[in-house]
Amino acid sequence: MDFYKSTKQKIAGTSFKEINKSAKSIFNRVKARTRRTPYLRSKYFRKEKVFLILFWSHLYKKNERDRVRRLRFYDCALDLIINSHRDPETRDNFKKKDELLHRFYGISTKGEKFTVQIKENKRTKRKDLISIYPG
Repeated sequence: MDFYKSTKQKIAGTSFKEINKSAKSIFNRVKARTRRTPYLRSKYFRKEKVFLILFWSHLYKKNERDRVRRLRFYDCALDLIINSHRDPETRDNFKKKDELLHRFYGISTKGEKFTVQIKENKRTKRKDLISIYPG
């Protein structure tokens, strides 16, 4: 596996309320750049858009402890999406054959590993951030 060394740190805090507030402020800075669906441009995908909305709906399906665990790496994950040139682990989605799943691996400034998963529709080429998790 090829890890991207992020220039960002994990979001500090102990409760979901604290971490969510920091993550939402980061998200709102990205959201303020467009009037439509918030997105980032990825160097790996040749400056194509990666949309961020799907991540939040996926996150709120998890329990609170898991949300905290995942949101801590939100800033690092956005840095990875924007700047990484590293090849991800790519495979077909076993649930939907018309989708690809790209898994990018990263390390925060303190050495903690995390994974960012991006879903790509084969037909439309739309890319969505699905998940961020440590490990």
